[in-house]
Amino acid sequence: MEIPHFGIPPELAGRMSMAEQHEYLRTRLSRRRTLVTAGAVASGLLTGCSGSSSGSRSGQAGATASGAPSPSMSKAPGSLITPFGRHLAFGADPGTQMRISWQVPLAVKKPYVRVGLRPDDLGRKIEAELRDLRTPELKGIRAAVEQYYLHAALDGLRPDTTYYYGVGHEGFDPASPRHRSTVTSFRTAPARPPERFVFTAFGDQGVGEDAALNDRTLLRRKPAFHLHAGDICYADPTGKGKDSDVFDAGQWDRFLKQTEPVARSVPWMVTTGNHDMEAWYSPDGYGGQLARFSLPDSGFDARTAPGVYAFTYGNVGVVALDANDVSYEIPANLGYTEGRQTRWLDGKLGELRSSKDVDFIVVFFHHCAYSTSTHASDGGVRAEWLPLFARHEVDLVINGHNHVYERTDAIRNGEVGRPVPVGGTTDPRRDGIVYVTAGGGGKELYGFPDGVKESYEGNPADHEPVTTFRWTKSQDTKAESVQWSRVRYRGFSFLSVEAESGARPALKVSALASSGERIDHFEVRRGHETPHRSSSGGSRS
Repeated sequence: MEIPHFGIPPELAGRMSMAEQHEYLRTRLSRRRTLVTAGAVASGLLTGCSGSSSGSRSGQAGATASGAPSPSMSKAPGSLITPFGRHLAFGADPGTQMRISWQVPLAVKKPYVRVGLRPDDLGRKIEAELRDLRTPELKGIRAAVEQYYLHAALDGLRPDTTYYYGVGHEGFDPASPRHRSTVTSFRTAPARPPERFVFTAFGDQGVGEDAALNDRTLLRRKPAFHLHAGDICYADPTGKGKDSDVFDAGQWDRFLKQTEPVARSVPWMVTTGNHDMEAWYSPDGYGGQLARFSLPDSGFDARTAPGVYAFTYGNVGVVALDANDVSYEIPANLGYTEGRQTRWLDGKLGELRSSKDVDFIVVFFHHCAYSTSTHASDGGVRAEWLPLFARHEVDLVINGHNHVYERTDAIRNGEVGRPVPVGGTTDPRRDGIVYVTAGGGGKELYGFPDGVKESYEGNPADHEPVTTFRWTKSQDTKAESVQWSRVRYRGFSFLSVEAESGARPALKVSALASSGERIDHFEVRRGHETPHRSSSGGSRS
């Protein structure tokens, strides 16, 4: 069913860029914006926004779709306002920096974080920044919504240390006996690479029981951090960058509540998908992302591209990219960085590859470089970034976008450089790069081309060519028959990666169904001639 373009005529929306949509909506709706009261939110969740903030950033605190000043503080007693939606992210240095973010349903005074080395001793108090976000009224469709997001930067932490923290504001003290149950913890990265650690990844999560089950299952893996490869909550259900006026801001409240049980203790490192371009808030659609998340500042312009950053944990360098910038399929933001992201990527990959402390480079972003499912492969990603991945010998690429699990063989120069069956081993320097589509985070599932069978651990199928396509610069599709589709699973799932350091470093990559059952595993090792196994042997957890 076609979703109507409320606010923008269809014939106009189809020709507008993200920036043009933003200007149209800002101008059209500024005169009929109203503020919503807590009881007016259809979902029953309290949402709101604060305007009292120091250090506000353009497109973040104090910025609204109409350019109007932020609202005044709530008159509700602080003792009646309970924080929710806590989520962590690393700073540029995961060993000494953590960013704590959360939400409040009404405006509060003097928000802060308490932190300490014991749950009963939270002596350090750090002031938090409030970033308000206003979604204007859409007459006959929804009331205006205001939301308050709070962020605290913790610097100067000790590496490899467990810290306890609680979030509060005037009238709500997490150190008080009444609220001590809200205190939780996180652990900073070690100063030197640990012998082993685990991280997890998926994309395309949304809100629902399947999404929540994935969260609960991955938490049992005790990950050091989680990578979210875009399409975070689907407040924008269309994802074209053209229909952002059909939008449910309250979906973010529901998402952050759902994610809190894991993200309050596991750094939740997100990047931007096509459903995360929200034209209500800024010309590039990322004003909402900037209000809700605090992510590492890695030398790129975090104010205009919040999904572009890098960090190093142990012996693994991680690079997050915004594929909206290069996507041929969904071009609303195509070229919005004018090549700056790709130049930054070239420099960052070179820096990581030359580091003596980094054994492996993992890159994650939303649109698929190689997939056979519904959206197939994006030619823009291939054209802009794959030459850099090859030049700097990237070890693993993780995507979302297609709501399935699919994994390639090692790909070199667009062809199979080495078959990597279930249980196999590959060396990126010799064989090429394995690409994983981990889009089974919780949103409704896709399928594979007609006649193409699933093939995964415990359910193997004969390896045959798959007829699929890739998106071209003219937004057409070009058919291709591919040999590289090795593992295919249509189910909710996530990636679990165990990194090992030492004399024989390795990435032991597993894909787990949301039940915890293993559906795929393989190893990435650099510089070792380890023969790959020709069968799908190995026990399943």
